[in-house]
Amino acid sequence: MPAPTIGHVPEHLPDRLVITLWDFSWYTQAGPGQPYADLGEAFREARDRGCNAVRICAAPLHLFFEEELGSDLLVSGFGPRPGGRYFGDGTRWYDVRGGSPVSLRARLLELFTEAERHGFVVILSSWEYQQSPSFSSDDRWWRTIDAVPLRQRMDALADATIDLLGFLDANGFMDQVAFVELHNEVDFSRVDGDAAAVERAVARVTDACPGLPVTVSYGKPPHLDMESLPRGLGVGQFHIYAYGVLNALQERIDIRSTGIEGFPNRMLRGLLRDDAPSWEDYGRPDPWRLEATVVTDQMLYGYDSLDPDRFDLWLYERYALFREQMLGEIHARVTATAAWGRRRDVPVVFGEGWVGYTPLLSRFEDGPVGKDLAEAGLGRAAELGAWGAVTTSNAAPHHPMWADVAWQRRAAAIFAG
Repeated sequence: MPAPTIGHVPEHLPDRLVITLWDFSWYTQAGPGQPYADLGEAFREARDRGCNAVRICAAPLHLFFEEELGSDLLVSGFGPRPGGRYFGDGTRWYDVRGGSPVSLRARLLELFTEAERHGFVVILSSWEYQQSPSFSSDDRWWRTIDAVPLRQRMDALADATIDLLGFLDANGFMDQVAFVELHNEVDFSRVDGDAAAVERAVARVTDACPGLPVTVSYGKPPHLDMESLPRGLGVGQFHIYAYGVLNALQERIDIRSTGIEGFPNRMLRGLLRDDAPSWEDYGRPDPWRLEATVVTDQMLYGYDSLDPDRFDLWLYERYALFREQMLGEIHARVTATAAWGRRRDVPVVFGEGWVGYTPLLSRFEDGPVGKDLAEAGLGRAAELGAWGAVTTSNAAPHHPMWADVAWQRRAAAIFAG
C-alpha cells in the first residue's frame, strides 16, 4: 500500500503520478506512421497502461526565446548514412527519420487538448541544452540558444518558460500542468547547474506563477550530499539509473567516449553485427549535430552497429556479479531522495529509471532483469510516499517495450496501488 505523499501537492492534481516519458519524441516522431502521429491514440494507450501523466520537452526556447525561430520546425533526424540506413537507427531516442514539418505551438495545444480529454496532466520540461535542437533540419535553433552565455542560460529558460505558461493559461490549460521542470538533468546538460543559478531561475518562475510547483531535474542525484541541492525547489525530480553491469560493459568498449585511438576496440568488434560497417565506412552526421547533443559519435556507431543479442548476452552472463549492487543503489538513492523531500516538505518524483541507456533493440532492461529492478524501485518509491514515477524510461510509444501492456499495468499498480 503506498504511503501518504511527501510534501504538498496542489489539490486539483492526482495523488500519484504514473508517468510515461514522451520527452522530445512527441514532436520528433510525429510524422505519418510514426509513434506520435495520433496523439489521441497515444494518450488512450497510455491510459490503458495505467499512466496519468506525460513528461515532455515543451521547447520553450524555440517557441518563446527568439521571435525569428517561430513555431515551425522541420524535423530531419541525424540524416542518412552509407548503406541506405540513417544515423541513430539502432539507438533509443535518436532513431528519428525526420522529413515532417511540425507547428510546435499548434501541436502543444493539441497535446494539452488530448491530455485533458484523457484525464492526464503534463510535466513541462526542456531538453534543449541536451539534444532537442540536434533533430532540426538546420542549425538555427542550436546556434541561437548556444549563443547565450552559460551563466545566463537558466535565466533564459526561466523567461521563456514564463511566456510558455502564459500561452497555456491564455488557452485554458494551466490546470493540466502538473509542475514545471526548467531543464532536464541540469547536472548533465549545457546549462549552469550551480545552486545559485538554479535557485534564481526557479524563484523567477515561482514568483510569476504562484502555486505552481517549479523545479529542475537531476540525472544523478547527490544521494550522499542531498543538502547541496538548491533551495526553493517545488518538487524533487530525480532520475535513478543503476547502470552497474551496463556501465561495466560501456567502459570496456569506450561507447560513451570520442576521439579514442584504435576505436572500435577488439571487445566492441566482437559484439557487432556480422554486416556492421567499419568505423571509417560508417560516416559522420553533421558536426553541429554532435555539438548540440550529449551523445558521442562513438555511441552512435556502436549502438547502430551492435548485435543486440550479443550485447544482451554479455550483460546476462555477468549480471549476477552486479545484482545486489544495482538493487542496493536503487534502494539507497530512492531512500535518500525521499528523506530529502520529507526534510524540505516537497513532493518527490522519479522521472526516469531504472537501468540505463541501452540500444534500441536490446531487451536487457525490457526483460526479466530490468523489470525486477524497476519493480524494486517502484515498490520502494511507493513505500516512502513519492508523488510520481515512471514505470521505466522505456515505457513509451517510441520504444519496443510499449507492446508489453500487461507488465506496464502491473508496474503502475505497484506504484499507485
